[in-house]
Amino acid sequence: MRKLAFAGLAAITAAVLTTVGVAAADPPPSSLVQIPSFGANPGALAMYTFTPTGLEAGRPVVVALHGCTQSATDYYAHSGWPELADRWRFEVVFPQTSTANNSLKCFTWFDPADDTRGKGEAASIRSMVDKAVSDHGSDASRVFVTGLSAGGGMAADLLAAYPDVFAGGGINAGLPAQCATGIAQTSSCQQNDQHLTPAQWAAKVTAQNPGYRGPWPRVAIWQGTGDYTVYPVNGTELRDQWTAVHGVSQTPTSTQSLPGGTTLTNYGGKVQLYSIAGMGHGTAVDPGTGTTQCGSTGAYFLAGICSSYYTGVFFGLDGGSDTPTTPPSTSTTAPAGTCVSASNYAHTQAGRAHQSAGQTYANGSNQAMGLWNTFTVHALRETSPGYWVLADGQC
Repeated sequence: MRKLAFAGLAAITAAVLTTVGVAAADPPPSSLVQIPSFGANPGALAMYTFTPTGLEAGRPVVVALHGCTQSATDYYAHSGWPELADRWRFEVVFPQTSTANNSLKCFTWFDPADDTRGKGEAASIRSMVDKAVSDHGSDASRVFVTGLSAGGGMAADLLAAYPDVFAGGGINAGLPAQCATGIAQTSSCQQNDQHLTPAQWAAKVTAQNPGYRGPWPRVAIWQGTGDYTVYPVNGTELRDQWTAVHGVSQTPTSTQSLPGGTTLTNYGGKVQLYSIAGMGHGTAVDPGTGTTQCGSTGAYFLAGICSSYYTGVFFGLDGGSDTPTTPPSTSTTAPAGTCVSASNYAHTQAGRAHQSAGQTYANGSNQAMGLWNTFTVHALRETSPGYWVLADGQC
Protein backbone atom coordinates (compact mmCIF):
# COMPACT_ATOMS: atom_id res chain seq x y z
CA MET A 1 0.00 0.00 0.00
CA ARG A 2 2.85 2.39 0.78
CA LYS A 3 4.31 1.75 -2.67
CA LEU A 4 0.96 2.36 -4.36
CA ALA A 5 0.44 5.58 -2.40
CA PHE A 6 3.81 6.91 -3.54
CA ALA A 7 3.01 5.88 -7.10
CA GLY A 8 -0.22 7.90 -7.04
CA LEU A 9 1.49 10.95 -5.59
CA ALA A 10 4.27 10.65 -8.15
CA ALA A 11 1.74 10.76 -10.97
CA ILE A 12 0.17 13.93 -9.56
CA THR A 13 3.53 15.67 -9.30
CA ALA A 14 4.97 14.31 -12.55
CA ALA A 15 5.79 17.80 -13.80
CA VAL A 16 8.26 18.38 -10.99
CA LEU A 17 9.65 14.93 -10.21
CA THR A 18 12.91 13.79 -11.72
CA THR A 19 11.24 12.81 -14.98
CA VAL A 20 12.96 11.46 -18.04
CA GLY A 21 11.27 10.57 -21.28
CA VAL A 22 10.69 7.13 -22.70
CA ALA A 23 13.64 6.20 -24.88
CA ALA A 24 13.17 5.36 -28.53
CA ALA A 25 13.27 1.74 -29.64
CA ASP A 26 16.65 0.28 -28.80
CA PRO A 27 18.64 -2.55 -30.35
CA PRO A 28 17.95 -5.91 -28.70
CA PRO A 29 20.12 -6.27 -25.59
CA SER A 30 21.74 -9.53 -26.71
CA SER A 31 24.37 -9.32 -23.97
CA LEU A 32 22.08 -8.05 -21.24
CA VAL A 33 21.07 -10.95 -19.03
CA GLN A 34 18.41 -10.99 -16.32
CA ILE A 35 19.40 -12.68 -13.07
CA PRO A 36 16.10 -14.08 -11.75
CA SER A 37 17.30 -14.80 -8.21
CA PHE A 38 19.94 -12.79 -6.37
CA GLY A 39 19.08 -13.06 -2.69
CA ALA A 40 16.99 -10.80 -0.46
CA ASN A 41 14.90 -8.39 -2.53
CA PRO A 42 12.79 -6.24 -0.20
CA GLY A 43 12.67 -3.45 -2.80
CA ALA A 44 11.09 -5.67 -5.47
CA LEU A 45 13.69 -4.78 -8.11
CA ALA A 46 14.89 -6.74 -11.14
CA MET A 47 18.58 -7.48 -11.71
CA TYR A 48 20.25 -7.39 -15.14
CA THR A 49 23.95 -7.74 -15.86
CA PHE A 50 26.42 -7.25 -18.67
CA THR A 51 29.47 -9.50 -18.32
CA PRO A 52 32.28 -9.33 -20.89
CA THR A 53 33.09 -12.70 -22.44
CA GLY A 54 35.66 -14.58 -20.42
CA LEU A 55 35.75 -12.00 -17.61
CA GLU A 56 38.61 -12.79 -15.27
CA ALA A 57 38.24 -13.05 -11.50
CA GLY A 58 39.24 -10.07 -9.41
CA ARG A 59 37.72 -7.46 -11.71
CA PRO A 60 35.61 -4.42 -10.63
CA VAL A 61 31.82 -4.06 -10.65
CA VAL A 62 29.83 -0.98 -11.70
CA VAL A 63 26.16 -0.60 -10.70
CA ALA A 64 24.29 1.64 -13.19
CA LEU A 65 20.87 3.04 -12.23
CA HIS A 66 18.43 4.24 -14.89
CA GLY A 67 16.30 7.39 -14.70
CA CYS A 68 12.53 7.72 -14.37
CA THR A 69 10.41 6.00 -17.08
CA GLN A 70 13.57 4.23 -18.27
CA SER A 71 14.68 0.62 -17.98
CA ALA A 72 17.84 -1.40 -17.61
CA THR A 73 17.70 -1.89 -21.40
CA ASP A 74 17.75 1.87 -22.01
CA TYR A 75 20.79 2.41 -19.82
CA TYR A 76 22.52 -0.61 -21.32
CA ALA A 77 21.89 0.60 -24.87
CA HIS A 78 22.91 4.25 -24.51
CA SER A 79 25.13 4.94 -21.47
CA GLY A 80 28.39 3.56 -22.88
CA TRP A 81 29.11 1.42 -19.81
CA PRO A 82 29.00 -1.94 -21.68
CA GLU A 83 31.60 -0.87 -24.27
CA LEU A 84 33.85 0.42 -21.49
CA ALA A 85 33.33 -2.86 -19.61
CA ASP A 86 34.53 -4.75 -22.67
CA ARG A 87 37.56 -2.49 -23.02
CA TRP A 88 38.57 -2.32 -19.35
CA ARG A 89 37.22 -5.68 -18.18
CA PHE A 90 34.59 -5.25 -15.48
CA GLU A 91 30.99 -6.30 -14.89
CA VAL A 92 28.02 -3.93 -15.05
CA VAL A 93 24.90 -4.48 -12.95
CA PHE A 94 21.74 -2.74 -14.17
CA PRO A 95 19.02 -2.71 -11.47
CA GLN A 96 15.52 -2.02 -12.72
CA THR A 97 12.48 -0.75 -10.88
CA SER A 98 8.88 -0.88 -12.11
CA THR A 99 5.53 0.88 -12.04
CA ALA A 100 4.58 -1.34 -9.10
CA ASN A 101 7.15 0.59 -7.06
CA ASN A 102 6.58 4.02 -8.60
CA SER A 103 4.20 5.07 -11.37
CA LEU A 104 7.05 6.74 -13.27
CA LYS A 105 9.53 3.89 -12.65
CA CYS A 106 11.72 6.20 -10.54
CA PHE A 107 14.06 4.74 -7.96
CA THR A 108 12.73 5.92 -4.59
CA TRP A 109 15.53 8.28 -3.61
CA PHE A 110 13.22 10.26 -1.30
CA ASP A 111 11.91 7.57 1.09
CA PRO A 112 13.91 6.26 4.09
CA ALA A 113 12.06 2.95 3.73
CA ASP A 114 13.84 2.46 0.39
CA ASP A 115 17.05 4.52 0.36
CA THR A 116 18.73 3.70 3.68
CA ARG A 117 20.95 0.84 4.83
CA GLY A 118 19.20 -2.51 4.96
CA LYS A 119 15.90 -1.12 3.67
CA GLY A 120 13.86 -1.59 0.51
CA GLU A 121 15.47 -0.80 -2.82
CA ALA A 122 18.85 -0.01 -1.27
CA ALA A 123 18.98 -3.45 0.32
CA SER A 124 17.98 -5.08 -2.97
CA ILE A 125 20.85 -3.34 -4.77
CA ARG A 126 23.24 -4.48 -2.05
CA SER A 127 22.06 -8.04 -2.70
CA MET A 128 22.81 -7.59 -6.41
CA VAL A 129 26.35 -6.49 -5.58
CA ASP A 130 26.88 -9.57 -3.42
CA LYS A 131 25.54 -11.78 -6.21
CA ALA A 132 27.80 -10.22 -8.86
CA VAL A 133 30.89 -10.50 -6.67
CA SER A 134 30.10 -14.12 -5.82
CA ASP A 135 29.29 -15.20 -9.39
CA HIS A 136 32.46 -13.84 -10.97
CA GLY A 137 34.95 -13.63 -8.12
CA SER A 138 34.90 -9.85 -8.53
CA ASP A 139 36.99 -7.48 -6.44
CA ALA A 140 34.71 -6.43 -3.57
CA SER A 141 36.98 -3.44 -2.86
CA ARG A 142 36.31 -2.03 -6.34
CA VAL A 143 32.54 -1.74 -6.54
CA PHE A 144 31.13 1.54 -7.87
CA VAL A 145 27.67 3.01 -8.44
CA THR A 146 26.38 5.57 -10.92
CA GLY A 147 22.98 6.78 -12.04
CA LEU A 148 20.85 9.38 -13.80
CA SER A 149 18.28 11.70 -12.20
CA ALA A 150 16.30 9.59 -9.70
CA GLY A 151 18.97 6.95 -10.27
CA GLY A 152 21.57 9.61 -9.45
CA GLY A 153 19.72 10.50 -6.28
CA MET A 154 19.63 6.84 -5.31
CA ALA A 155 23.35 6.52 -6.14
CA ALA A 156 24.10 9.32 -3.66
CA ASP A 157 21.91 7.63 -1.04
CA LEU A 158 23.72 4.33 -1.60
CA LEU A 159 27.11 5.98 -1.10
CA ALA A 160 25.85 7.27 2.24
CA ALA A 161 24.16 4.01 3.24
CA TYR A 162 26.96 1.67 2.13
CA PRO A 163 30.33 3.47 2.16
CA ASP A 164 31.85 0.11 3.08
CA VAL A 165 30.51 -1.40 -0.16
CA PHE A 166 31.00 1.33 -2.77
CA ALA A 167 34.46 2.74 -3.46
CA GLY A 168 33.09 5.57 -5.57
CA GLY A 169 30.04 7.03 -7.23
CA GLY A 170 29.02 8.94 -10.35
CA ILE A 171 25.96 11.17 -9.97
CA ASN A 172 24.42 12.42 -13.22
CA ALA A 173 21.81 15.19 -12.83
CA GLY A 174 21.09 13.81 -9.36
CA LEU A 175 20.38 14.99 -5.85
CA PRO A 176 22.42 15.18 -2.63
CA ALA A 177 22.17 12.18 -0.36
CA GLN A 178 19.11 12.36 1.89
CA CYS A 179 17.98 15.74 0.56
CA ALA A 180 14.36 14.57 0.74
CA THR A 181 12.87 12.23 3.31
CA GLY A 182 9.36 12.32 1.85
CA ILE A 183 7.69 12.89 -1.50
CA ALA A 184 6.50 16.36 -0.48
CA GLN A 185 10.13 17.54 -0.39
CA THR A 186 11.12 16.31 -3.85
CA SER A 187 10.21 19.44 -5.80
CA SER A 188 12.08 21.71 -3.42
CA CYS A 189 15.18 19.53 -3.58
CA GLN A 190 15.12 19.45 -7.36
CA GLN A 191 14.54 23.14 -7.92
CA ASN A 192 15.71 25.15 -4.93
CA ASP A 193 18.78 25.99 -2.88
CA GLN A 194 18.31 24.27 0.49
CA HIS A 195 20.56 26.85 2.21
CA LEU A 196 22.55 24.23 4.11
CA THR A 197 26.21 24.55 5.01
CA PRO A 198 28.69 21.92 3.78
CA ALA A 199 28.83 20.57 7.33
CA GLN A 200 25.04 20.22 7.43
CA TRP A 201 25.06 18.40 4.09
CA ALA A 202 27.83 16.10 5.31
CA ALA A 203 25.85 15.31 8.47
CA LYS A 204 23.09 13.83 6.29
CA VAL A 205 25.67 11.33 5.02
CA THR A 206 27.42 10.51 8.28
CA ALA A 207 24.08 10.07 10.09
CA GLN A 208 23.43 7.00 7.94
CA ASN A 209 26.31 5.13 9.62
CA PRO A 210 27.16 6.90 12.89
CA GLY A 211 30.02 4.53 13.75
CA TYR A 212 31.63 4.50 10.31
CA ARG A 213 35.08 6.13 10.11
CA GLY A 214 35.95 5.70 6.44
CA PRO A 215 37.37 5.61 3.92
CA TRP A 216 34.58 7.43 2.14
CA PRO A 217 33.69 6.89 -1.53
CA ARG A 218 35.10 9.26 -4.13
CA VAL A 219 32.40 11.10 -6.06
CA ALA A 220 32.08 12.40 -9.64
CA ILE A 221 29.22 14.88 -10.11
CA TRP A 222 27.79 15.68 -13.57
CA GLN A 223 25.45 18.66 -14.01
CA GLY A 224 24.12 20.57 -17.03
CA THR A 225 23.82 24.32 -16.59
CA GLY A 226 20.59 24.25 -18.64
CA ASP A 227 18.90 21.55 -16.57
CA TYR A 228 15.45 22.69 -15.46
CA THR A 229 14.37 19.32 -14.08
CA VAL A 230 17.16 18.91 -11.55
CA TYR A 231 18.48 22.45 -11.26
CA PRO A 232 22.24 23.21 -11.32
CA VAL A 233 22.21 24.12 -7.62
CA ASN A 234 22.15 20.38 -6.96
CA GLY A 235 25.62 20.04 -8.44
CA THR A 236 26.88 22.68 -6.02
CA GLU A 237 25.14 21.06 -3.07
CA LEU A 238 26.55 17.65 -3.97
CA ARG A 239 30.00 19.25 -4.15
CA ASP A 240 29.50 20.81 -0.73
CA GLN A 241 28.23 17.55 0.73
CA TRP A 242 30.98 15.23 -0.41
CA THR A 243 33.92 17.59 0.01
CA ALA A 244 32.80 18.09 3.61
CA VAL A 245 32.44 14.34 4.10
CA HIS A 246 36.03 13.92 2.88
CA GLY A 247 37.25 16.87 4.92
CA VAL A 248 38.59 18.75 1.91
CA SER A 249 38.05 22.40 1.02
CA GLN A 250 35.31 23.67 -1.28
CA THR A 251 38.08 25.68 -2.96
CA PRO A 252 39.15 23.83 -6.12
CA THR A 253 42.60 22.28 -6.35
CA SER A 254 42.42 22.43 -10.16
CA THR A 255 40.16 23.12 -13.13
CA GLN A 256 40.27 21.66 -16.63
CA SER A 257 38.46 22.28 -19.91
CA LEU A 258 37.03 19.15 -21.54
CA PRO A 259 34.98 18.49 -24.72
CA GLY A 260 31.34 19.45 -25.02
CA GLY A 261 31.67 22.74 -23.17
CA THR A 262 32.54 20.84 -19.99
CA THR A 263 34.49 22.30 -17.10
CA LEU A 264 36.00 19.80 -14.68
CA THR A 265 36.70 21.12 -11.20
CA ASN A 266 38.73 18.90 -8.91
CA TYR A 267 38.67 18.94 -5.10
CA GLY A 268 41.64 17.20 -3.54
CA GLY A 269 41.35 14.14 -5.77
CA LYS A 270 38.27 13.06 -3.79
CA VAL A 271 35.44 14.93 -5.51
CA GLN A 272 35.05 16.06 -9.11
CA LEU A 273 32.37 18.39 -10.49
CA TYR A 274 31.73 18.32 -14.24
CA SER A 275 29.66 21.33 -15.33
CA ILE A 276 28.37 21.14 -18.93
CA ALA A 277 27.50 24.52 -20.44
CA GLY A 278 23.92 24.68 -21.69
CA MET A 279 23.16 20.97 -21.33
CA GLY A 280 19.69 20.02 -20.19
CA HIS A 281 18.55 17.03 -18.18
CA GLY A 282 20.22 13.75 -19.03
CA THR A 283 23.33 11.60 -19.20
CA ALA A 284 26.08 13.08 -21.38
CA VAL A 285 27.34 10.77 -24.15
CA ASP A 286 29.72 11.12 -27.10
CA PRO A 287 29.11 8.56 -29.85
CA GLY A 288 32.19 7.56 -31.80
CA THR A 289 35.25 5.36 -31.82
CA GLY A 290 37.77 7.74 -30.23
CA THR A 291 39.50 6.84 -26.99
CA THR A 292 37.38 9.19 -24.91
CA GLN A 293 34.11 8.52 -26.76
CA CYS A 294 31.29 6.15 -25.82
CA GLY A 295 27.53 5.85 -25.66
CA SER A 296 24.75 6.69 -28.08
CA THR A 297 22.13 9.43 -28.14
CA GLY A 298 18.52 8.85 -27.18
CA ALA A 299 15.85 10.30 -24.95
CA TYR A 300 17.80 11.96 -22.13
CA PHE A 301 21.12 10.70 -23.45
CA LEU A 302 22.59 13.96 -24.73
CA ALA A 303 25.53 14.40 -27.10
CA GLY A 304 28.61 16.30 -25.99
CA ILE A 305 31.01 14.32 -23.81
CA CYS A 306 31.01 10.71 -22.63
CA SER A 307 30.41 11.04 -18.91
CA SER A 308 30.81 7.29 -18.42
CA TYR A 309 34.35 7.37 -19.84
CA TYR A 310 35.56 10.19 -17.59
CA THR A 311 33.79 8.73 -14.57
CA GLY A 312 35.42 5.37 -15.30
CA VAL A 313 38.86 6.99 -15.43
CA PHE A 314 38.13 8.74 -12.12
CA PHE A 315 37.22 5.34 -10.64
CA GLY A 316 40.51 3.93 -11.95
CA LEU A 317 38.75 1.33 -14.09
CA ASP A 318 41.16 1.99 -16.97
CA GLY A 319 44.16 0.99 -14.87
CA GLY A 320 45.79 4.31 -15.73
CA SER A 321 46.03 3.40 -19.44
CA ASP A 322 43.28 5.61 -20.86
CA THR A 323 43.47 9.18 -19.63
CA PRO A 324 42.07 12.44 -21.05
CA THR A 325 44.61 14.25 -23.19
CA THR A 326 43.06 17.72 -23.12
CA PRO A 327 45.46 20.02 -21.25
CA PRO A 328 44.18 21.81 -18.16
CA SER A 329 43.14 25.43 -18.62
CA THR A 330 44.16 26.37 -15.09
CA SER A 331 45.62 24.29 -12.31
CA THR A 332 46.98 24.74 -8.83
CA THR A 333 48.31 21.17 -8.70
CA ALA A 334 51.43 19.85 -10.38
CA PRO A 335 51.05 19.94 -14.19
CA ALA A 336 49.90 16.76 -15.93
CA GLY A 337 52.89 14.50 -16.47
CA THR A 338 54.72 15.65 -13.33
CA CYS A 339 56.62 12.79 -11.68
CA VAL A 340 57.41 12.83 -7.95
CA SER A 341 59.45 10.32 -5.96
CA ALA A 342 58.82 10.33 -2.20
CA SER A 343 57.90 8.18 0.77
CA ASN A 344 54.37 6.90 1.08
CA TYR A 345 53.87 9.18 4.07
CA ALA A 346 55.03 12.23 2.09
CA HIS A 347 52.77 11.33 -0.84
CA THR A 348 49.71 11.22 1.41
CA GLN A 349 50.63 14.47 3.12
CA ALA A 350 50.94 16.16 -0.31
CA GLY A 351 47.59 14.84 -1.53
CA ARG A 352 49.02 12.47 -4.13
CA ALA A 353 47.93 9.34 -2.25
CA HIS A 354 45.73 8.25 0.64
CA GLN A 355 45.97 5.57 3.31
CA SER A 356 43.51 3.04 4.63
CA ALA A 357 44.15 0.49 7.39
CA GLY A 358 47.88 1.22 7.23
CA GLN A 359 48.14 0.69 3.47
CA THR A 360 48.80 3.42 0.89
CA TYR A 361 46.97 3.93 -2.42
CA ALA A 362 47.60 6.39 -5.24
CA ASN A 363 44.87 9.02 -5.66
CA GLY A 364 42.92 8.53 -8.86
CA SER A 365 44.24 5.14 -9.97
CA ASN A 366 43.92 3.65 -6.44
CA GLN A 367 47.01 1.54 -7.16
CA ALA A 368 48.43 -0.18 -4.07
CA MET A 369 51.72 1.31 -2.83
CA GLY A 370 52.39 -0.76 0.28
CA LEU A 371 52.73 0.26 3.90
CA TRP A 372 52.00 3.82 4.99
CA ASN A 373 55.35 4.91 6.43
CA THR A 374 58.39 7.07 5.78
CA PHE A 375 60.54 4.14 4.63
CA THR A 376 58.60 2.84 1.62
CA VAL A 377 59.37 5.03 -1.41
CA HIS A 378 57.53 5.16 -4.75
CA ALA A 379 57.43 7.42 -7.77
CA LEU A 380 54.02 8.77 -8.81
CA ARG A 381 53.11 10.49 -12.07
CA GLU A 382 50.07 12.79 -12.40
CA THR A 383 48.42 11.90 -15.73
CA SER A 384 45.47 14.29 -15.26
CA PRO A 385 44.61 16.63 -12.40
CA GLY A 386 44.31 14.59 -9.20
CA TYR A 387 44.94 11.28 -11.01
CA TRP A 388 48.25 9.64 -10.01
CA VAL A 389 49.74 6.37 -11.25
CA LEU A 390 52.79 4.41 -10.13
CA ALA A 391 55.88 5.44 -12.06
CA ASP A 392 58.78 3.72 -10.32
CA GLY A 393 62.01 4.15 -12.29
CA GLN A 394 60.52 6.87 -14.50
CA CYS A 395 61.24 10.04 -12.54
